[in-house]
Amino acid sequence: MNFSNLKLNKIDLLPKTAGVYVFRKDKEILYIGKAANIRERVKQHKDLLSLAKQIGFIKTDSEIEALILEANLIKKYRPKYNVVWKDDKNYFYVAITEENFPRVLITHQPPSFHTIKAKVKKRIKSSSPSKAEYIGPFVEGTSLKRTLTYLRKVFPYYTVKSHPKGSCLWCSLKLCPGPAPIESEYKNNIRNLISVLRGKSGKVLKNLEKEMEKSSLSQDYEKAAKTRDRIVMLERVILNSRVFEPTGLPGAKLPPQWRFKRIEAYDISNIQGKEAVGSMVVFTQGKPDKNQYRKFKIKIEGKPDDIAMMEEVLSRRFDHPEWPYPDLILIDGGIAQLNVAKRTKNKKQKTKNIPVMALAKKENKLYVENKKEPLLLKTMPREIFNLILQLRDEAHRFAVSYHRKLRKKILLSN
Repeated sequence: MNFSNLKLNKIDLLPKTAGVYVFRKDKEILYIGKAANIRERVKQHKDLLSLAKQIGFIKTDSEIEALILEANLIKKYRPKYNVVWKDDKNYFYVAITEENFPRVLITHQPPSFHTIKAKVKKRIKSSSPSKAEYIGPFVEGTSLKRTLTYLRKVFPYYTVKSHPKGSCLWCSLKLCPGPAPIESEYKNNIRNLISVLRGKSGKVLKNLEKEMEKSSLSQDYEKAAKTRDRIVMLERVILNSRVFEPTGLPGAKLPPQWRFKRIEAYDISNIQGKEAVGSMVVFTQGKPDKNQYRKFKIKIEGKPDDIAMMEEVLSRRFDHPEWPYPDLILIDGGIAQLNVAKRTKNKKQKTKNIPVMALAKKENKLYVENKKEPLLLKTMPREIFNLILQLRDEAHRFAVSYHRKLRKKILLSN
């Protein structure tokens, strides 16, 4: 896998996607790193920018792929600014123990890693398993822990030597294989986990597809269904999991692709079309900005039509250019609401590039513009899960409160 290279004066041409980057000085590789947004991360390396002559990069489809690729490239090239961390910090490794039911652990550099200082080596020996396969090096412990947590949902494993006779806490979270797994199946899971951590997720998915087909042909439909679910889960983990630590960029409390300064959420409230209202709530930097909230009394009449009502609300909102345009729009509803939002925003040049999502109440499916399949909100990182639900619930609360106010006003007038 080769890097695409740019001169230092072409930094603004770096992609804003996840991937791995490298600082070069002629043919020498000085440093290898990874990022959710390559361009912004590279710009933060002030010291390395003064030393390097070229910037190389490899785009990845996800943060997990970038994390794993970084580890493999550091192991291959051993850049001098990656080899030993300052202040005696050291890399993280995934250790797979050599046991009948191997455990998966995070440890520091194994004793054989010859570049570390003697005092650090002594400390590491006491915490590293004596017989284990090591995968790494990984730079960030937090990102690695998140990655393993996601992958553990796909390939449950042990972290302790003995399991209680009954279910444990990890079993209830579906992160543990339970007290009595089948040894061959458990070891197959571990092999798949190792392959993913070595950057071979594509091969693992192909093998799982073959297993599913084999089970189906032998009419073991229950096993085929379990394998199918594992394939779907692994694809979601690899492509959608957010594992990197936030940087000092705007909106840094959220994962990189969710760093939207202003988010607007919309909902409709009515009873059989009567006293129909729409709400617009605004979150700035992830927090409610109630001075920016707006409410709309629906003007169209006739049979209840939530789609048409949403179209009216958005059209009227976009007719107010004096209100700052959002960086993201969240609609309460499913694919129909998403489509009407897309159609409405695309009518104006200044709003057509605003990304739109719709959250369906049933199963909390998130429909995202330009994605064929919805995302399950429960599979997303907790901070994203909480933010989207808070946006949806606040838009609903604001719409319902306005609707009730109008109904009460009418009742009093009668």
